[in-house]
Amino acid sequence: MTRIRRALARATELLSHSSDTPRLDAELLMAAALGIARDRLILAPPEVAVPDGFTAMVERRRRAEPVAYITRRRAFWTIDLEVGPGALIPRPDSETLIVAAVEHFAGSRGPARILDLGTGPGTLLLAALDQWPRASGLGIDASRAALEYARRNADRLALAGRAEFRLGDWGAGLTERFDLILCNPPYVASGAETGPGVADYEPAEALFASSDGLDNYRRLAPEVGRLLGPDGLAAFEIGHDQADSAGALFAAHGPAPAIARDLADRPRALLICG
Repeated sequence: MTRIRRALARATELLSHSSDTPRLDAELLMAAALGIARDRLILAPPEVAVPDGFTAMVERRRRAEPVAYITRRRAFWTIDLEVGPGALIPRPDSETLIVAAVEHFAGSRGPARILDLGTGPGTLLLAALDQWPRASGLGIDASRAALEYARRNADRLALAGRAEFRLGDWGAGLTERFDLILCNPPYVASGAETGPGVADYEPAEALFASSDGLDNYRRLAPEVGRLLGPDGLAAFEIGHDQADSAGALFAAHGPAPAIARDLADRPRALLICG
């Protein structure tokens, strides 16, 4: 067994008490410490000494710090994003919105203008721009820290020429209509349980929204009609138990939204067509 494999085995054992995915976490941390992709680590682990920083990375993970904050990277859809304190970590569930958009625009040239409300590190906007090379878009967020990540991600992905990021309060002040609106607002009810380390490390303002988690939908629902262009799509992420409650808020201002389900077959997004 190589030194790298032994270190991975030991890290997996240490993380088994604090993580549901100890082996995956250990591999992601080791790959980051070595500066290589995880698939290379698995297929052909290098015959080198264990990097000096690996032990410290494992210890941080033992304290429930998110892997993405330790490695400063998170894969999403077809892109890799820089993330860190002050920015919400992209989740696979949010890819449900991109899948719904791909299905909506199938057989067409795709959206020309895209709006991402609550863009965070640029997650949904940059994934959409990578999907549709002819599109341009605008990302809005109330966090300056998150927007700094978004701009760096756009630069690194060579998408800065098509992506604009702006400090703002949802759609306030916008007069343009967009072909595709994407939004993953804070929707966790205040005081609700979250996964290990989530509330301790990720920004509360990007997670929690009042006692019922619906306050942001109350603000967003009346805005869809004026922001969404003809034949467009607006996709709003929701908690798995919010399809009826959040859906009713949007239905009060227009057609009842359709529901998109995530890979676990849970309601994950409300879809409104222009």
